[in-house]
Formats: sequence, structure tokens, C-alpha cells
Amino acid sequence: MKQMTFNRWTLALATGGLVSLTSAARADEKPSEVQTALSNTTISGYVSTSANVALTGNYDNSPAASIPFQAGKENGFNLDVVKLVIARPEDTNTWSAGYEVDLLFGPDAVNYNTTAGAAKSDYAIKQAFITLSTPIGNGLDWKIGVFDSPLGYEVFDTGSNPNYTHSWGYFLEPTELTGLQGTYKVNDEWSVNAGIANTSAAGIDQRNTYPEDVWHKAYFGDITYTAPSSWGWAAGSTVFAGVLYGSVDTDSTSPLPQAGNQVNYYGGLTLNTPWKPLTGGVAFDYAQNYAALGENVMVFGLYGTYKATDKLSFSARGEYAEGDSGSLDTGSQNLVELTGTVEYDLWANVQSRVEVRWDQDLSTSSGDLFAGGLGTERDAVGLYANIIYKF
Repeated sequence: MKQMTFNRWTLALATGGLVSLTSAARADEKPSEVQTALSNTTISGYVSTSANVALTGNYDNSPAASIPFQAGKENGFNLDVVKLVIARPEDTNTWSAGYEVDLLFGPDAVNYNTTAGAAKSDYAIKQAFITLSTPIGNGLDWKIGVFDSPLGYEVFDTGSNPNYTHSWGYFLEPTELTGLQGTYKVNDEWSVNAGIANTSAAGIDQRNTYPEDVWHKAYFGDITYTAPSSWGWAAGSTVFAGVLYGSVDTDSTSPLPQAGNQVNYYGGLTLNTPWKPLTGGVAFDYAQNYAALGENVMVFGLYGTYKATDKLSFSARGEYAEGDSGSLDTGSQNLVELTGTVEYDLWANVQSRVEVRWDQDLSTSSGDLFAGGLGTERDAVGLYANIIYKF
């Protein structure tokens, strides 16, 4: 005779007369529908902390004041963000479905993709989408909901980037989109992606509100090429190009709806080298009618990473940014930045980095390359430390 065992919760309910052990035994023989639905669900995420020392004075009036997610963090210890991911991937069936929900908690969640009309807080939904697989050709996969913009060399999750601080190129790009995205893998080398979203501006369920009775949406597409094994040392290198067109001015009062439309162009390259520990990267961002203010802004970036051992790596980034004279500028704007990062992962599941970053405004006149202001100081040097626990 099979001996039945019960968990403490079931025994407590039986003691209170809320369930019988006989019914509980029958339930234990077959998983419930809830258990079946959750059997492939995964929970993951990270906790990111940092410390920042401003090595130059007047930090708040220097280019460093506009580095993404660094405002207010100088000369102290910081909780950056906590991320929680709940997901269920698609299975092997031809008509399969899944979902993913990414939640952010902490200072870096403030102002990140705030739901339209909602108050700003230390909480944000970064992504929340359903995935659908359709058996067309090699398989056409869909995302519907809120998802990351496909453009860019870097991502929000700093632990997935070569450097701790974000680039100016990241600053220039749309972050999240609310809409529909389709991805098709042509073969092992080529894949394409296209979709439609409400706007290219951050904000879940955001709308282009002028005029209200006209359909205005954001459109995007990209293509990726991955070098095959026949390319020798360059095998696995990738080339990416994409474009996104849509409104970023959701409260425009202009008589022309297109006055609020911004176009983002992106091209990127990740290159393996004959020296296996060394990889390189190139990123090019161009925004036309940036922030719906009539300006064009360009950022060019170079990346390099040397992986000395399984635990130790060195990464470097250099960028040049240039903006037109426009409604925010009194003259042309030019900016450079150099960043060097050392990573040594001593503890299990922990990513630990130390970084030095130098930014300089090359402009001869005061102005504003990015909405938010570069201030009056030309140079900024900062020392950063970052520790991330991934679970």
C-alpha cells in the first residue's frame, strides 16, 4: 500500500476541518491545473548597488549630470535598482505561447516608462508581453504588450553591458514600446524584425494625443546578420541595422501632427578578433527631430573588451556626440567621453566592477546637446564601483 505524505499546510487545513486528508490524497495523485500551468515558470532577476565619487568639482553643472541614471548619485553609496523577472517560455509545440513580466524597484525605476497618467514612483513595469509562435516557414514569433526597443548597442540592465555607466547613445534611443512585434529567422545568418507601437515615447499605453481623431503610430524594423562558422575567427560576429519612426511629443499643440515625430537610425557591429579573448564593437545612433525640437543629434561609439580569465575582464568605451544648433542651443554642440572598466567576479552570482569615466563638452558656447542640460563645466571625471547579485 502506498504511504501518503502531506505538507504542513495541508495538515493545518485538515486540523481546522477545511479539507479532508482523503481528498488531499486524491489531489496529490495528480497535479492541479495551477501546478501544471506554473511548472515551467521561472523567476530571476538581480539587485544592483553602486558607489560614486566625483573627481572633479561642480559635478551638477558638468556633462556628468546628464549621464543616464546617475543624477543625484555622486559622492555616496546607492541602491540602483532591483529587477524581478517572471516568465514562461514557449514550448516545442508549433502553436505555443508564453509570457514575460519584468518589474523594476528602486531609484532607477523612477521616470522609467511610467504608465500614461500615473504618478512617478520607485516602481515600474519594464516589460510585460505575451509571446505567440506561428508555424510559418522557419517560425514567426510575436510579442504583444510592452517590450524593449530593439535599437541600440546597450540595454537598461547595466550588468549586460560592457561598462557600468550608460552611453550617450543609449540616452538618445527610445526605451520601451507598447505594441506588436514580429520576428522571423530566415536562416542561421539572417533574421528580421518589424512592428508597430503607439508611440516611440516611453509610457505604457501612451498615445499621440494630437489630433485625437487621427491614427498616428510608431513603426520600426531591423535586420541582423551573424557570421557563419566558415568565417573563421570572425564567426559569430554580428551586424545590426534598424530604424524607428514615431511621435515623442504626446502633448503636441502644433497644427501638424508630424511635428512631434522623431526618427531614430541605428547601426551596430560586434566583432570577434583573431585574438580570441578580445572583442570589439561599433555603435552609430542618429536621431532626426530629436525630442520633437527640430534638432538632429548623432553619437558614434567604439567598444572593446579583453577577457583575461573567467573572472577578470577589461572593457573600454569611447564616444563622440554632435548636435545641431536648434531651439535648445546657442551654437553647435560636441561631446566626447572615455570610459574604462575592470571587472573581477570573485563571488558566485556576483558581478563586481570598478570604473573611471571622463566626459568633456567640446562646445565653445553654452547650450544643451541633450534635453536636461550639460551645464557650465566642460569636464567631468567620476570614479564608480558597481556590485550586482544575480538570481
